Amino acid sequence: MAHSNPKLAEVDPVWAQITDEARTAITAEPLLGGLVHGSVLHHKKLEAALAYRFSQKLASPEMSEQILREIADEAYAVEPWLGEAARADIVAVYDRDPACDRFIQPVLFFKGFQAIQAYRIGHWLWHQGRKDMAYFVQMRTSEAFGVDIHPAAKIGKGIMIDHAHSIVIGETAVVGDNVSMLHSVTLGGTGKEHDDRHPKIENGVLIGAGAKVLGNIIVGHCSRIAAGSVVLEAVPPMKTVAGVPAKIVGEAGCAQPSISMDQILGRKS
Repeated sequence: MAHSNPKLAEVDPVWAQITDEARTAITAEPLLGGLVHGSVLHHKKLEAALAYRFSQKLASPEMSEQILREIADEAYAVEPWLGEAARADIVAVYDRDPACDRFIQPVLFFKGFQAIQAYRIGHWLWHQGRKDMAYFVQMRTSEAFGVDIHPAAKIGKGIMIDHAHSIVIGETAVVGDNVSMLHSVTLGGTGKEHDDRHPKIENGVLIGAGAKVLGNIIVGHCSRIAAGSVVLEAVPPMKTVAGVPAKIVGEAGCAQPSISMDQILGRKS
């Protein structure tokens, strides 16, 4: 696609692509003009658009759009990594989800992407010492998107959560870069202890639908967890585990399972 703003494309190709797609979307479906203008074309950069979407989706009688917008604008202004991570997430969704054929789709329509961006603002608030506001963002994210991520959890960039229904990620969980997971995944604890009690998911891991990973265990890089599995023990790097409880059933099948998204056991990608 030839960008309508070549200079913007050089500086920020992701945002340039989104704005070009926005104009095309309005031409194809004029009834979405208000949504697309308000969410994309009214803004000069991706961070402003994301702050607007955050405030629109999480506002409630308890917290106005204006207050939430101010919180998000401040977060994006003082923490550049938030915008960097969002761009990586957009590209990850586009690359890995066959239902996504435009960069604009996650920004407008995909609750997995939107929930992760909301979590990131909650995480920023948590580390600013504003824990009650972070809990509010967690609560509203869960109510709006069905995704419950504790604001203290640590999540990298290039994250793709497909469908994103009933995702639960606990307080001391760690998720690395370029991780893909499907709906109904739980990264949970195994008891009432207050110390480090949640899983550590390394880079490039693919977690299938309905999988439960429980306890302070490490899931090694570029491994696969089959759908419906219950993982209670550490997973070595580049292995596939399946079952209840999960056991090693083979190699990961490829170098980057979270990118290939191949979930068929016993088949090489």
